[in-house]
Amino acid sequence: MSNQKLAQLKKSVAPFEKSDVQTSIKQIANTIPPFFLLWFLAYQSLSVSIWLTLALAVVAAGFVVRIFIIFHDCTHGSFFKNKKANSVLGTITGIITMFPYEKWKREHSIHHATSGNLDKRGTGDVWVMTVDEYVAASFKERLAYRLYRNPLVMFGLGPLYLFLITSRINRKDARRKERLNTYLINVSIIVLYALVIWTVGWQAFLIIQAPILFVAGALGIWLFYVQHQFEDSYFEDEKEWDYVKAAVDGSSYYKLPKILQWVTGNIGYHHVHHLSPRVPNYNLEKAHETTPPLQKATTITMGTSLQSIRFRLYDENRKTFVSFNEVKHLLPKSKANVEIKKRQTSLQGK
Repeated sequence: MSNQKLAQLKKSVAPFEKSDVQTSIKQIANTIPPFFLLWFLAYQSLSVSIWLTLALAVVAAGFVVRIFIIFHDCTHGSFFKNKKANSVLGTITGIITMFPYEKWKREHSIHHATSGNLDKRGTGDVWVMTVDEYVAASFKERLAYRLYRNPLVMFGLGPLYLFLITSRINRKDARRKERLNTYLINVSIIVLYALVIWTVGWQAFLIIQAPILFVAGALGIWLFYVQHQFEDSYFEDEKEWDYVKAAVDGSSYYKLPKILQWVTGNIGYHHVHHLSPRVPNYNLEKAHETTPPLQKATTITMGTSLQSIRFRLYDENRKTFVSFNEVKHLLPKSKANVEIKKRQTSLQGK
């Protein structure tokens, strides 16, 4: 697709960038109150069965993901037309989902502005190394990267690191507004959690809230991961990088069952979202369905998305993701292996 056609494609989704107050309020009503109701039911179910409690917690986690999508739209200024309304709702949903509104807003805008740009990685994205970088890296750097990309670490420890560490600390270059917003959300979370613990007890709180945050966090990381980590994803150096091409070719269409599409706020139409972040989540499907070129985006399903687990390194020459095993032969041999080989050769000579 030519650059002219790509530019025209961006214009074609412009009509869907308009938010609708009634639709936004309706989404708030069918998302936030049900979450608190599920939390209450989970607490009440403790006297019946802990397994029922955990089941309700998993369902509640789905609503946390949906609340996060509202938070996410607020950071793009797409959920309401009014900037102040987006800021207020974004801060409230940030408290519920445990994400600092202003900080995440800034980092995510950088992600959109640099997605697929090999020279501007590192902010708001998943750590990706190229094959050449991995081969040239030290043993410690390769080990750190392998641990980071390990599913048990990424989806197991990832939510804990996300909620308890990175989201609680301001960036060094954060401005006053960003810092104050993070402090406000942190204090609000402490006060809210203290009140809930005082009301239901710390044991009940942990049994319910811990699974909710863990499942929601793991699902969130998974969604973000698979929508940029697919076999023929787009990555280019700064001089070759193009915003529209990165949006369409570097973001997938994650085709999910209708119920999961609803829970995830249509974020599966990630190619549409990256093309035009101002399109509210409830208009993403319409934009996709009425714009034929967008329907040609890389489509992944729940089944095919599992393949992304083996995509670990980006091969700039082949323009595709590869596994660690595929580049194993390129790695420099360790000094120990070299010495052993020398000794074996020496013994054979004798």
